[in-house]
Amino acid sequence: MTPIERVFVAGAGLMGHGIAQVHAVIGIQVTLYEPDLKLAEAGRDRIAGNLDRAVGKGRLTGIERDAIIARIEPTADLSRVADADLAVEAVFEDVAVKSSLWRELDAHAPPSTIFASNTSSIAIHRMAEAVGPDRRGRFLGMHFFSPVPVMPLVELIRGRDTADETVDTIRALSGDLGKQVIVSADRPGFIVNRILMPFLAEAMRAFEEGLGTADDIDAGAKVGLNHPMGPLELADFIGLDVCLGVMR
Repeated sequence: MTPIERVFVAGAGLMGHGIAQVHAVIGIQVTLYEPDLKLAEAGRDRIAGNLDRAVGKGRLTGIERDAIIARIEPTADLSRVADADLAVEAVFEDVAVKSSLWRELDAHAPPSTIFASNTSSIAIHRMAEAVGPDRRGRFLGMHFFSPVPVMPLVELIRGRDTADETVDTIRALSGDLGKQVIVSADRPGFIVNRILMPFLAEAMRAFEEGLGTADDIDAGAKVGLNHPMGPLELADFIGLDVCLGVMR
């Protein structure tokens, strides 16, 4: 397996900045991309804030914090993917937006670069159609959960053409990140959202029908099922628009 030493993260928002952070923490050089440089810099600043809180709690030293930040380079230059062993996409959950980005990245990345999408629901084979046939064996889903530095799971999604070596490489990297790995077939919702979204929808339906108050429905899941968050609370945390998009 080829070691992953340089990672290009496309998208510096909620998920992208967290993905950049966890890679930089383990010593990987990260290029954090947004088409607007100010947004990429804001993503790095958000990471710095996360690390400052870790220093304040005694989990990091100031020297360690500075070293992590030094490994993150914001950019608005998409061609910087040419330096990457792995490109991770964490942009808006829309197949047209993601496919357009992958098409551009494929034009600049060397043949050896692995492409990984952080999608939570879009079929990997649909996005892989945006890249050349020779790339498709190195294209997979790498679904992190929010907040990325805290949540211990990574869901890998094997596309129709994803090579075993690609899965093995990203599985090993995810382990280095301290994540437990599950591998899903490329089917609607993958594993986690295939289970989660019907649960959230049923909680919403129960509330709509007047079965109980929102607080009681959430308490039923938290206390009765030992869930850390109630389903309605979790749907709000994820974003109702995101939930709707995944369910569709």
